[in-house]
Amino acid sequence: MATRLPPVHALSAFEAAARHGSFAVAAEELCITPSALSHRIRLLEEHLCERVFLREGRSVTLTEFGRRYLDVVRAALRTLAEFPLPNKAAPNQLRVKVTLPPTFARYMFLPRLAGFTTRHPDIEIEIFLFVPLYDLSLSESDVEVRFGGGEYPNLVTKKLFVEPAFVVGSPAYLKTIPPIKTPADLQHAKLLRSALEPWQPWFEVAGLDWPEPANGLRLDDLGLLLEAVKHGHGVGLTRLHFAQEMIDKGEVVRLFDVQLATPPHAYYLAHEAQPNMRPEVATFIAWMLETFQNGTQA
Repeated sequence: MATRLPPVHALSAFEAAARHGSFAVAAEELCITPSALSHRIRLLEEHLCERVFLREGRSVTLTEFGRRYLDVVRAALRTLAEFPLPNKAAPNQLRVKVTLPPTFARYMFLPRLAGFTTRHPDIEIEIFLFVPLYDLSLSESDVEVRFGGGEYPNLVTKKLFVEPAFVVGSPAYLKTIPPIKTPADLQHAKLLRSALEPWQPWFEVAGLDWPEPANGLRLDDLGLLLEAVKHGHGVGLTRLHFAQEMIDKGEVVRLFDVQLATPPHAYYLAHEAQPNMRPEVATFIAWMLETFQNGTQA
């Protein structure tokens, strides 16, 4: 019968924290955030069904079980580290882990990433995805881009840009419904819904005393919402950077001149406050702010 082993990354976090007597110093050594290291320790303790550390404020000390377990962990890690790997090179690679919403990653980040990698070829970027408004922890990333209201306790946040929201529909779909000439004519259309791009603030700007739609197709990814518009499932709210290519190709058309200048949600750069931030992370943050705060407004 297979034996369930503890995750190696949790064991290395445990060994580093025990050696330094500090989660913060251990996290810096492992190039992760303190919260990520705490998560790994909790994962190990849940696996063992035992506490390995006693936490008193910012200080941590090993429990009696933790002291005995540390000897076993160190022996196991030493065996793994010393096993000869003749084809394995071990460069000291600079690396930044960044977590992004899928639509931002697809339409905005990847088209501009060469501007960073060309300038800093020695820094490797690792990209992770998460669903806005749902995944609310930095996990093991160094930096996140979040799409939301910007209120993230205990994190350093900077708004990247504000972009107006407007209504689009596909030419094929618009031919199947009565003419849409004014915002009030949207009563004849299917309104695609998303928690990320609510309709009610746009209704107010358009002079419509309408509540938020409660029925119809809902998509909590702005890229998927735009694809749903393209394929004729209804009309939806979008932003220029996402829709520009489809508009240029004639796959979707903008309806009305009405736009919501400051939507309730925007893109924010978020990271934990770190007194000794790694240089490559600071370099990446500076590039993000330079690229998106100065060069993306519509």
